[in-house]
Formats: sequence, structure tokens, C-alpha cells
Amino acid sequence: MKVREGRGFTYDELKGAGIKRKEAQGVGIAIDHRRENKTEETYQANVARLKLYKSKLVVFPRNPTSKRAKKGDASKDELKKAQQVSVANLFPVTQPFVRAKARKITEAERNAVVSRVVRTARLDEKLWGRREKRAKDKAEGKKKEKKDKDGEMDE
Repeated sequence: MKVREGRGFTYDELKGAGIKRKEAQGVGIAIDHRRENKTEETYQANVARLKLYKSKLVVFPRNPTSKRAKKGDASKDELKKAQQVSVANLFPVTQPFVRAKARKITEAERNAVVSRVVRTARLDEKLWGRREKRAKDKAEGKKKEKKDKDGEMDE
């Protein structure tokens, strides 16, 4: 699937990168409380993006004339080297490129009726729960019949 930019990072991703919620809001990181991490790969990729951003981040002090720098503020040397970065390139999303090799079509693939395969797959998905329940009830019914037969033979 295509990797797209979202509306923000999850709290778990921020925690994985070692960034606090208030700190994230203060340095321009968007937070989306509705998002969930569905796969480990996207979680790791977003944590890596956050760590990269944090490593490049230069926090200017609120009061530059103050002699004591607060925790997290950049040093004077870092402030001189700092450059403005456009907002569009803060969290670049890279697309993984997987090249598929060409191969010959097999006889089974050539003879397969794809619409039938798709229809049966959809039906199997739709009726999965009902079929599972029927199989369970049938198994319980056989157990009861067996118990009844064993009970009659003992008497």
C-alpha cells in the first residue's frame, strides 16, 4: 500500500521516541489521539522519523540575553549554525520500492476464473461465523449422542 502522511503521531510513537506530549506540541509535532498503531513496521518507521527530527531540532531560548540556558535549549554555537527549514520537509515520508520480477504465467493461473475465486473468498468471509457455530453445535450434538448411547448400554 502507498504510505501517506497522516494528521499526527500517536502517543505511543512519541513515547517510543522519548518525547513528552507537551514538549511535542511546543516544538511543532502534530499529535493525533484518534490514530492507532496497527503494524509494528509503521510504528518503528514513525519512531525513527521522530528521532531524526529530534536530532536535527534546534530549540532557541525564549530569552536569548539570559546567561543561564534552560534544559533543552541550544548552545550559542548551535544557534549560529542553525538554518530555517521549510515545514513541508519536516517529516518526509519515503515510499518503499519493491521491484517484482517478471515470470511466466502458470497453467493453473491461466485456467483460473478470478471472479469465482473472489466471490467464494467473500462468501467464506461473510459466512465464517455461522459455519463455525454450526460445526461447534454439530460436534456437541455428536458428544451428546455418544453419551446417550453409552448410558443406555450401561443399564
